[in-house]
Amino acid sequence: MTCSCGRSIVEHWIQYSKDELEDNIIQIARRDVEEKPFIQAAWTRRSRGEAAKIANRKSWKQRTDMYMRPFVLDVYFSRRFIHAKVMHRGTSKVVSAASTNCKDLRYSLPSPTDDNACRIIGNLIAERCKEADVFVLSYDPPNMERIQGKIGIVIDTIKENGILFV
Repeated sequence: MTCSCGRSIVEHWIQYSKDELEDNIIQIARRDVEEKPFIQAAWTRRSRGEAAKIANRKSWKQRTDMYMRPFVLDVYFSRRFIHAKVMHRGTSKVVSAASTNCKDLRYSLPSPTDDNACRIIGNLIAERCKEADVFVLSYDPPNMERIQGKIGIVIDTIKENGILFV
């Protein structure tokens, strides 16, 4: 192979002395180190810094469920009392609450945990939801739990009073 000047490439390389070549190589290496002080790893799909910034993304349902069903019913049955509340998922504010442990109901009910108490709690929750302009609720039962028994009575009473469940 020949160059445009007519000499071969080997003749060009021989023209430079060994010292000049070493000096050029050292200058190039120094320039690369000054420009890039860190050793770059091989390309990966996602760097460690980028992976740390992006947490595990939630599914579409998990991200939109709070807006599609904003009010959730939470019922707790203890050995002695029944507690129920309606919360707004986005702000975690309690819209309405009722309990058989409150002063109004504690001494007037014959039993604070029977079916009649469940109906009274359902009526109170429905009335207080209507006062707060909440007409649609959702209830998420725990894993493998059926909506029957006392929780079924509470939910049915709330439905009978004009509150819809989604």
